[in-house]
Amino acid sequence: MLTPELLLTAYSQGLFPMADEAGALGWYEPTVRAIIPLESFVVPRRLARTVRSERFSVRYNSAFTRVMRACAALQPGRESTWISEEMIEAYSQLHRLGYAHSVESWRAGQLVGGLYGVTLGGLFAGESMFCHERDASKVALVHLVARLRAGGFTLLDSQYIVGSHMLQFGTQEISRAEYHRRLRKALRVRAVF
Repeated sequence: MLTPELLLTAYSQGLFPMADEAGALGWYEPTVRAIIPLESFVVPRRLARTVRSERFSVRYNSAFTRVMRACAALQPGRESTWISEEMIEAYSQLHRLGYAHSVESWRAGQLVGGLYGVTLGGLFAGESMFCHERDASKVALVHLVARLRAGGFTLLDSQYIVGSHMLQFGTQEISRAEYHRRLRKALRVRAVF
């Protein structure tokens, strides 16, 4: 059974869960880990204009479970999901305990994009993002980075580089050993989301 305690223990050791098509959980620790360096985060010029335009209103933690469900939703080209019902329940519990957070892009009263992840010390482990309108999830990411910087976070884990769009933000791949070095350091930080 997936519990908040088990999730926190796993993240503190560099592990994260993913479900297969039947909903069975597996634990993962890539040999090459993707991170987004907070100190050198890049906001492309066009996206910076979108952020400044305030086309989307950005909220934090107002629809956590809805964000998870949107991330898990099947779409054309993606006929399966790695986010199971058991995960949605466990992460929602983690959210209620203050360790999991969502950043949401809203437009005209509708949730149109966002992301969620887990905080532990100075670590933000980004789990997934979704987008129903162009740039909605990217705007959420820009706001997330600003909040993490302001709160004293030191490590933004994106696990894998999924799609080349993540490279525009300065996402890099590091070895498992380097990730563990940075994780140990981040866990000693007292950051505030």
